[in-house]
Amino acid sequence: MMTTLPTDVARLRAAVEFVREQDTPTLLSLLLPGLDGPELRMLVDRCRFAHAALLVFPPHPQALRATLAECGLASDAPAQPSVVVRDRLALRHGRVATQLDVEILRPTVVGLDGARRMVEVFALAVPEGSDLTRLAEHERTWQHEAHLAFEVEGPDPLVLRGLCAAFGRYGAVPDGGGYTPHEDGTVFYFAAPAESKAGYQRVELYVPGDHRDVLAAHLDEHRARQPAESLLRLLTGAWTTQALAAFAQLRLPEAMEVTTGIGVEVLARTVGAEPENLARLLRYLAMLDVVARDRTGYRLTELGALLRADSTGSMRPLALMYGGPFYRSFAGLAHTVRTGDVAFDHLFGENHFDYFARHPELAELFDRSMAASSHMFEPLPAHPVIKAAGQAPVPRTVVDIAGGNGELLGRILAAHRRLRGILLERPHVIEGARRSLDAGGHGDRCAYRAGDFADVPAGGDVYILSRVLHDWDDDRCREILHHCSRAMPAHADLLIVERVLPTDGSTSLATAWDLHMMCNVGGRERRADHYARLLDAAGLTLVDCSPLPLDGSVLHARKASAFQPAVPVRLA
Repeated sequence: MMTTLPTDVARLRAAVEFVREQDTPTLLSLLLPGLDGPELRMLVDRCRFAHAALLVFPPHPQALRATLAECGLASDAPAQPSVVVRDRLALRHGRVATQLDVEILRPTVVGLDGARRMVEVFALAVPEGSDLTRLAEHERTWQHEAHLAFEVEGPDPLVLRGLCAAFGRYGAVPDGGGYTPHEDGTVFYFAAPAESKAGYQRVELYVPGDHRDVLAAHLDEHRARQPAESLLRLLTGAWTTQALAAFAQLRLPEAMEVTTGIGVEVLARTVGAEPENLARLLRYLAMLDVVARDRTGYRLTELGALLRADSTGSMRPLALMYGGPFYRSFAGLAHTVRTGDVAFDHLFGENHFDYFARHPELAELFDRSMAASSHMFEPLPAHPVIKAAGQAPVPRTVVDIAGGNGELLGRILAAHRRLRGILLERPHVIEGARRSLDAGGHGDRCAYRAGDFADVPAGGDVYILSRVLHDWDDDRCREILHHCSRAMPAHADLLIVERVLPTDGSTSLATAWDLHMMCNVGGRERRADHYARLLDAAGLTLVDCSPLPLDGSVLHARKASAFQPAVPVRLA
């Protein structure tokens, strides 16, 4: 016996009646069995029933308006694209998302309690005889996109966490979510409890504004219930690296705007790409919030704009480096773990410093990639050691050891006009640093020394080792620190900028960079007490360790003979 599926008109009429008849307290009680008393009042005070949603399949867009009118729904507002539902349909049915033109309308319904709510109508046109007919039949049967929605009023992080926890206590299960930039709203999805009597198996909490910090915990709980999916997402991390690198290589960020969308065809002509393949790349990047899509095309997000070559603090060089030489060497991580050999050396036949020195374009890219993390440096000019040197009655000298293109030294000299600088670097790096510091107006206060760690200039007041020690094993680090100690006068300070491994195993970029250093240069990240032992071996004492952005830290050291601690040293 065949069961006749309800028509779209019948389904819409049922949704309209449902929205008209329900109120927030009654619906919450039906949705979450057992919910009553104070918790019900708490939920009613914090959120309201906003809409019921369903997906319909008119034969053509014009027919949708007639169907709405037949159900007593008026919608003068133009339809908007629904990227979320489009992508969910594409994933479920193995379709190309760009070939599914899903639109959304939100006609208003006045409830019996006088409240104005909506029926959220998703529509995919399916002409008679279309190859989308079976898709439509499947969706009408299973109602994957049908859901109830509650809008959170006056949200803050504590309220959101409390609401999510309350839903969970009464059997609702986290089922994904996301942030929609074009609406500036955050969505928390739940699967309704099995005992729910609301008639809908999916629930949405809609929260105005960007609440991705709270959403992250919700999504983590969702993934924890689906370990295979979680592992699959982890395994595709390499694809994200390459998608970002390709985005930068094609110069797409420079071809796009932050405020206005640009069509795929126009972008393809601009950067010399195949339109269909470019559309697929942009769709993936939209999922990462690197780009956003509107009716006119794709635009850059704030995140994506960081990959523009001309943006302040551009991270384009990092994308090219991590998607290029370092990406290739990371494929040899198992070789490094098994043998102790550095994967980069194994793949390229020499260490990365020598290899880059023989390939000037890579050396330049590497130096620019190091500068791309300059946000880490922002608090350093205000460090007490730097401030004291800058305010000294006699001009003081800051020695930046292996200081790259002078980014950090330039920041310090800009903040303290009385300071002088010395940059120690390899010969092929110094010219670029000289140009950079001259352009910043600091060249007249800076001297340059071409050489290696054995050539650390003597007589400075503040010495800096920024992201240097993590390149080397312990023996080489002790040697570098001995050179510093020998050059430092008794009053001098040493500042070491690194990512310091946490002592409690908590999440940190330092843990990821530890693998990176092991695989690409044979170095490592270290805990603060590890650095203290290396310093001690060189006649230096760790005075303090304080945090920097991007999970960085600055370790302050002095000569052991000059250091008399008044309080216990803080190592973390």
